Amino acid sequence: MEESNKPIVNLISKPENMLKTVYTACRTCYSADYPINIYNSTDDTEKMLKLIERVISSGHYSTIEHIQISFAIANVSRACTHQLVRHRHMSFSQKSQRYVKEKGQFDYLIPPTIDKNPELKQKFIDFMGEISNIYQEFVDAGIPAEDARAVLPNATATSMVASLNLRELIHLANLRLCSRAQFEIRMLVKGMCDALVAEEPWLKPYLVAKCDRYGYCDEDKSCGRKPKLEELTNS
Repeated sequence: MEESNKPIVNLISKPENMLKTVYTACRTCYSADYPINIYNSTDDTEKMLKLIERVISSGHYSTIEHIQISFAIANVSRACTHQLVRHRHMSFSQKSQRYVKEKGQFDYLIPPTIDKNPELKQKFIDFMGEISNIYQEFVDAGIPAEDARAVLPNATATSMVASLNLRELIHLANLRLCSRAQFEIRMLVKGMCDALVAEEPWLKPYLVAKCDRYGYCDEDKSCGRKPKLEELTNS
């Protein structure tokens, strides 16, 4: 069946006291006091944010690796998750095409560029139907799902649980929220960031495209929204 093209993202796990945990890691590097004393004696949000900003801006990223976050992700294509799993320092548990047999028309995602063209969209839908019929024919003939899946396309919808630490999430956001990133993974990562920021609003300045963090673009082909680094250094 044809599905909405919007990823479904839910935050399912994060530390209860994320801000204090990061602050404690930062403060410990510059204090003779025990880390637990720092943790228990700190409640000044403004003080914590000020130190965290200074430490992260200096590139001391180990302090944010203590934060582990987990997301439930659905209604994304295999093409999208193939991009996501290339990121380091992440853990994935994904719907298996070996053990889960598709029944009837498999769910799939239509790329927006095809979706807005009625004629091509119908061809796309018809082709997904043909693939589904062939897949079912193979399964009905006794072909194992792990082999029948060879005909399933990158558009096939999938789901997963994805976990990563805060440093990697910031890195993921900086790269994949760039306007040059592929549309679907950009929407997926935005959904992940929005879900976390809803509970931890202090993270909003970090979970943005890298040009918004640094004030310049370092891509070979810039969208023009921010100046190139060489433009700033040569001015």
